[in-house]
Amino acid sequence: MSTDRVVLAYSGGLDTSVAIGWLADQTGAEIVAVALDLGQGGEDMEVVRERALACGAVESIVIDGKDEFAEEYCLPAVQANALYMDRYPLVSALSRPLIVKHLVKAAKEHGANVVSHGCTGKGNDQVRFEVGIGALAADLRVIAPVRDYAWTREKAIVYAEEHSLPIDVTKKSPYSIDQNVWGRAVETGFLEDIWNGPIEDLYSYTDDPATPREADEIVIGFDKGVPVSIDGKPVSVLEAIQQLNVRAGAQGIGRLDMVEDRLVGIKSREVYEAPGAIALITAHMELENVTVERDLARFKRSVDQRWGELAYDGLWFSPLKRSLDAFIAEAQEHVTGEVRMTLHGGKATVTGRRSDKSLYDFNLATYDEGDVFDQSLAKGFVELWGLPSKIAAKRDQASGS
Repeated sequence: MSTDRVVLAYSGGLDTSVAIGWLADQTGAEIVAVALDLGQGGEDMEVVRERALACGAVESIVIDGKDEFAEEYCLPAVQANALYMDRYPLVSALSRPLIVKHLVKAAKEHGANVVSHGCTGKGNDQVRFEVGIGALAADLRVIAPVRDYAWTREKAIVYAEEHSLPIDVTKKSPYSIDQNVWGRAVETGFLEDIWNGPIEDLYSYTDDPATPREADEIVIGFDKGVPVSIDGKPVSVLEAIQQLNVRAGAQGIGRLDMVEDRLVGIKSREVYEAPGAIALITAHMELENVTVERDLARFKRSVDQRWGELAYDGLWFSPLKRSLDAFIAEAQEHVTGEVRMTLHGGKATVTGRRSDKSLYDFNLATYDEGDVFDQSLAKGFVELWGLPSKIAAKRDQASGS
């Protein structure tokens, strides 16, 4: 097999560093490494860029994608109240289509006809990468060394040592970790026994929620579903996530320990921490409760669930996802106002909400003086509302069923 150039999704770790030379050997191609800064922290991205060159890449590209990720991927997830299996805020799933977008762009710019990634054959990410690449550039081929050529960590270590690659092959975390500004995902190691409880050393974005501390009160402002202020001070979407990661994280908010349904058909134990994501989604859901009409809100809940499933399943660029995006965007028209929350003990608790677009009418809701709700209308409404059930019940009684 021979090709001119291969674009590699590069993380800076052992597997993708080794993949540079290995892919060059196997394909006879030049390797272009592409890394994205999505707010994951850790190593300086310039160090990552230089490492790819030292490992043999002809080009090493580092893209600052933090704002793009926040505004075009995390924000839609907030507006869709996206929680896979009603819990997981799509920490890894949201980043993959953005990475795919830049891999495809790099392939076009550098004349590559192959894209490579480091995903395994039993995870969700292989699907997210390859389905996304197929949707954006069907002519590109994909090589997944770990999956397609049974590439193991042991083989990677031997290769790195034999070729004197500038990477530490002795550091071995017992966990597989993926993180970005939206959150952090931890799996494998002792977590694969689902009876084992997570230990405090697993966590990086959150403090122990059981530690005694003062509560933190926060007010998040939204404009048409977009977070625009915290405690009255303007913020970008990225700044909102970052500030909430700090403040909600300090209160232990956003820790999840769950067995989830992977796309490939197996169940997997995952530990997540996503303080900013959980706080933002909690606030946004409450503001929708105040500003979105009842039937629209009911229908949107089913749309939100399907949107989260599509994002999780790697169908970010699908026609259905685009159509649901349009519906959700329309539903945000009146989601403007402020939500007050108390952050404490691992929970973000809503304690107040206000909006110029509110559908809550005090004079209709109150039971005290000033009540304008005409209760005399309720008797006929109740009779008509229950009439179909009443007629059906009479029929069933008559037939003895």
